[in-house]
Parts: sequence; structure tokens; C-alpha cells
Amino acid sequence: MKTSAYRPMLIHELMEALEIHKSQRKMFQEVLEQLVQEGLVMQTRKRRYGIPEKMGYMMGTLKGHMKGFGFVDADDRTLPSAYIPANSMKGALHMDRVLVRIRQASVDGQKAEGEIATVLKRGLTDIPGTYEKGKKYGFVVPDDQRISTDIFIPSDRAKGVPNGHKVVCRITQWPENRRNPEGKITEVLGNPADPETDMLAIIAKHGLKESFPKAVLKEARGIDQQISQKEISKRLDLRKMQIITIDGPDAKDLDDAISVEVLENEVIRLGVHIADVAHYVKAGTRLDTEAHERGTSVYLVDRVLPMLPPELSNGICSLNPGEDRLTLSVFMNIDKKGNVIKHDICETVINSKERMIYDDISDLLEHQNGEMMKRYHHLKNDLKLMETLYRRLRHKRDDRGSIDFHFAEAKVILDDKGNPLDIVLEERRTANRMIEEFMLVCNETVAEHYYWLKQPFIYRVHEDPAEEKMQELRLFVHHFGHQLKGSGDDLHPKVLQELLAAVEGKKEAPVINTMMLRSLKKARYTAVHGTHFGLAARYYSHFTSPIRRYPDLAIHRIIKNVLAKGVVTNDDEKENLVARLEKTAAHASEQERTAEEAERETVDLKKALYMQSRIGNEYEGLISGITSFGMFIELGNTVEGLIRLSDLEDDYYIFDQQHLTLTGERTKKRFQIGEPVRVRVAGVEVMQRQIDFELIEVLDVKNKVT
Repeated sequence: MKTSAYRPMLIHELMEALEIHKSQRKMFQEVLEQLVQEGLVMQTRKRRYGIPEKMGYMMGTLKGHMKGFGFVDADDRTLPSAYIPANSMKGALHMDRVLVRIRQASVDGQKAEGEIATVLKRGLTDIPGTYEKGKKYGFVVPDDQRISTDIFIPSDRAKGVPNGHKVVCRITQWPENRRNPEGKITEVLGNPADPETDMLAIIAKHGLKESFPKAVLKEARGIDQQISQKEISKRLDLRKMQIITIDGPDAKDLDDAISVEVLENEVIRLGVHIADVAHYVKAGTRLDTEAHERGTSVYLVDRVLPMLPPELSNGICSLNPGEDRLTLSVFMNIDKKGNVIKHDICETVINSKERMIYDDISDLLEHQNGEMMKRYHHLKNDLKLMETLYRRLRHKRDDRGSIDFHFAEAKVILDDKGNPLDIVLEERRTANRMIEEFMLVCNETVAEHYYWLKQPFIYRVHEDPAEEKMQELRLFVHHFGHQLKGSGDDLHPKVLQELLAAVEGKKEAPVINTMMLRSLKKARYTAVHGTHFGLAARYYSHFTSPIRRYPDLAIHRIIKNVLAKGVVTNDDEKENLVARLEKTAAHASEQERTAEEAERETVDLKKALYMQSRIGNEYEGLISGITSFGMFIELGNTVEGLIRLSDLEDDYYIFDQQHLTLTGERTKKRFQIGEPVRVRVAGVEVMQRQIDFELIEVLDVKNKVT
């Protein structure tokens, strides 16, 4: 059906073309119906079958908007997104899998316009929100504003639920003919005034899980926490080797350890030793099914929702010091130019000698901290050698044009009840960057190894940015006196790297970093090889975190299978494996996006709560965004709030979309991105995660009316 010569056929015509006997018609019809249900094939009114994309349709996931309209991102990444007007939603809701009839094609990079033809699969069934109780019935107002309709709750399906409480409701009847969806209360989360309630609502909103099913926990508890001598005898024994872990102080799932040694001609042999999770989590088990469904561990502001139960993530798989652990090790011989000139991948057993902390090692390497020098005297040479290797690798990556964004990352400090006490900036110091560099080179080495073996694999791909996005960025930075060279296929990541270096330390640096990041496509997992634009890497994968990322676990299985049985050569077997891996990759990419959204939302929640108790306080910040309705201001602690245009009462301000400025009609006073300002906290809407500022003055701008 995908061939250019195909024209939509009736079922009997398809059977003739495929040489299917009439006795198999019923079975063939079931196959076609399944394909139709999945949206891969569609049936016309004249009962002919064809590919949706060739018949003016597209399949994808609906992203709703609070105003009732939506957008559909096509499964086929070569197709543009489609705008769906509110009157064309046909009862579809946010995150539904839909088939869209295209009414107006995309022109000059603009979105196509369409209408929902069919809802293939409902995306969300359990919706968290606030219960509003009436005399005879009630409604749940969804927390997620992308679900633009309230859910009708009959009185007999909400008995005893207090008015105004946060709840989870399950949709029992989907919207049709302009009727609201109908549902029932399945869980009462609690009073919105309790900080824990909003956290539970965010977890429910994104379909995340706090606990594991009993069958999964039973399977995890049945895993031996000791390693047998028989298993050790099958592996390369590295237990006497000087191997260490360096992580954050709160980390409990230690899945990577490192070792270094000097060889001839200034070559350094780096060993990256990764927890052999695949030895314990076998394909097809309940543990594996649950891990696949979760896709990733989720690191919320006050808790971790792990991909694997603690018996594994914090137990036998975690590379705890002084304990024998099974690992997959990658040894890389790296010359003084940062090139990997030889590598080996093997099954090993290790015993980590130290569990070290990023800040401690950074203090030792950056400041020769006396206490740390004394404490780690026996490892001082290894740590210095690691720093030397890190500089080599970083220099090589910089040379090829790898992009390194300079964002201030904030950590919200909470009390034991979940109330925010402070917001502090976290710095990526030498030890953090060092371990990051070792993981990057390891991930590249593994990806390239399996690419040249021509084995089915999961790659981490970051596609080249769209030209229209780069043109927008080019115009944006031009307003600050900077240039973005190259265009189209000629654009190399080094050009973006050079721009970031040029703005570093300048007032516009934060907004240019943010604008550039938004201009790039999002990295994803795929079974089809592609390059990584942001890292300027030809081959890249995620191999180093199998405790918390499912694609890494899938890659470990591929490696162990090749080590045990050799490469897969049968074309049919390869094709089947690639198809399975592509499904795994797509699901993992989707779960990664969900996790990031939930993580960001919990941080924004705590930031809003933090600022709610500081209404009236004054702060300095930068104008980080300008729109037709106001200016966004980012404070030094990364909190962002809005000065509404309606609150600028000294003049009528005109929004210039091209230059992203606001200019007073009478005073000619102009506001532009990157300007420092002093603001007062005017109000906070915690539920909307919205912070309102009022302008006090513009700071340190010469010859400017303030």
C-alpha cells in the first residue's frame, strides 16, 4: 500500500493481489480491521483500503489547549503538525491517538489545518482535578488546562467527597455532540492546602506510579542478593582493581564506576563499569514488563519514582562500595588527542573501593582541599589522571563543535513536610563534568562498535534543526549585535557553540541560551542510525544508566547476546529485532518526555509556593521574554514571573514581534530582552504555577527613562 503504484482496493482485490485463498477471507478481514483500528490503514466510504497519508489524512497524538483547540504531531516525522480548530475536535481530548483529515495543507512552513476524523485510542482515562460539588451533581475541573472541558460527575459517583478537594476521576463516557465527558471519582487526593496533595495530583496527571504491583515486588524479592562463585568464574574478575564511583550525595542507584591507568606514549586506559542489570531483569518477566512500561526513573523535586524496585535499584544492581557486583565494562585506550584508539567490551565482576561525592572531589581538584587531599591520599594520582583525561576529551569535543549550554540549575530545598525553604543554584563543577565526559565517550564508543557490527541497536539521535527555527534564532541574536553564520544543510553545531562562547558572561547570555535550546529539535531514541547534532557526534547511544533508563537495559541485552552467541546474521531475524527495538525506542522517548514534564511541573509548583510567602518582596532580575500581553522576568534564583502589559500604566505599549520589544507610544520608553530590572512580587496563582510581578525600575541602562 505504501508503493507509489498502489491505488485503494476492495478486500477481494487485495486478496487477489496477495494470492490469499477465499477460505482465509475471515482471517484476512480481521487483520485489516486491526490495521484500521491502529490507524495504519483506513477504509473509504466505498470500502476501499489504503494508507491514510496518501488519502489526505494523518495519524498522530493530539495536544490540547485550554481554549479548546489543539495540535496533532504526526507519527510520520516528515509531516508538519496540524492545527485543529475547537469546532473540529469531534470529542477528542488531550493525548488521544487520532486520525486527522487534512483540510488545508501546510504552506511556507505554517501548520496544516485539519479536523479529527477518528479517535483511535484514548490517551488519558484517569484525570486529576478539583471537585466542585453541586446539589444534584458535581464536576471535576482538570488540573491539566490542556483538557479544556470539565468532567460531569453524577452525585452517586462522588459520595462523601468534600467540595474543593483534589481527586482523581475515571472517564466512563466520552464527550460527544458537545456533551461533557462523564466520570466517577476513584481517589480522593486531599485538601489543596496540603503540599503533598498537589504532588500526588501531578503524579496522577502524568500517569506515573509511586508503587510497584505485588507480583513485580515478589519477583524482585526472589532475586538473590549474593553473587555465586559459578557466575564470577564466567567473567573477567576486576575485584582487585582500583575502581571507584563518584555521584551526588543523595544518590542510591549507583550504576556507573570508573578506573584509570597509564599506558605507553601517554595513552590513558579508561574503564567504565556499568551495573549488569540485564543479568537480573530477564526479557519477558514481570520486572521487565513493568520497567518497559515506566521507561525511566522519574526524579521529582521531593522523591524518586524508580524504574526498578529498590531491591534492584538500591540493592544488588547498585555499585555500592566494598560489595561484589556484576558489571558490563568498556575499556578505552585514549591517546593525548582524546581519540579512542582501542576498546574492549566485556562481562565483568567488580568491587568498588570508594563511594565518592562530586563536591568533595571538585574541592580536591579545584582547590587542593587539605581535608580531601588527606582523606583520598591513596587515590590522588588516579584523580589527577582522571582530570587530565577529562581535559583531553573535553578539548576534542569542543574542537568538533559540541554544544554545551550554560544554564543555572536550581534546587528547591524543602522541609520534612514538603514546604519550600529556599531555592539554591547548583553548579556543574569539575567532578560532575569529568564523569559526564567519561559517560559521553563510553556511549559513543558502544554506539559506533555496534553500528559497524551491523547489529540491531537503539541509538540516541538528535536531528539537525529546522531551517525556519534557525532563521528565527538568526534574527533574534541579530538584535543583540551577534551573527549566526551558515544556513540550511551548511549549518554546523560549531556555529552555535561559537555563539554561546561569544555571549558568555553578557547580560543577554541566559535568554540566548534559552532561545537556542528552544530552536533545536528534541533528542530521541530510535533503532535507525542517525547523528547527534548537539554533541556533534556521528554515533551516540545511552548505555551507562540501565538502572534508570530502559533503552540502556535493552542495549545491555543486545551486547550480552552478541558476547554469548555472536552477531545476528539472518536478515529476517534482524528485521524482526529492529521492529521490536523501534517500538521500545518510541515508547521510551514518550516516557522520557512525560518524566521531564512532571519533573519540571513539580519544581514550578514548589517555586510558586516559595514565592507565595514572599508577596511584596523586591528582587532584581532580567527580562527573559516579551509577548503581546507582557514581559517575563527571570530572577537570579531561576524563578520566572510575568509583568502584565495592563499593569504598565504610565503609557500604552506597542509590541514589536520582529524585534521582541515593547515601546511606549508617548514616552518612547522601550523594553527589550536581557535588560536588568527591579520588580516586586504582586501575586501568585499556585494552581496555575503563575507568578505576577510589578515593575519598580529598569536598572543600569544609560540614557534611558526609567
